[in-house]
Amino acid sequence: MRGLFGLVGLVVVLAIVGIIAKKQLSTTRAPAAALQQVPISGTGASAPVINPTGNVREQSQQVQQQLQEIARQRAQQSMGEAEK
Repeated sequence: MRGLFGLVGLVVVLAIVGIIAKKQLSTTRAPAAALQQVPISGTGASAPVINPTGNVREQSQQVQQQLQEIARQRAQQSMGEAEK
């Protein structure tokens, strides 16, 4: 009898973990597909969202390019403020 309760409990716990994992995966995928541009705060510009279908190398290069672009924009903005 103990073994039966233990087995039923294990199945229930696995089902709960599976449901939670499914919810987590579905919420992380939906926003990336919906967004096309992400606003860069304080600059009025926007950066493209990383392509979720590319491989890791392509995604890494996209992130590096976005960070370089943000750094350039902030440098230009700070230079403009310094001239005022």
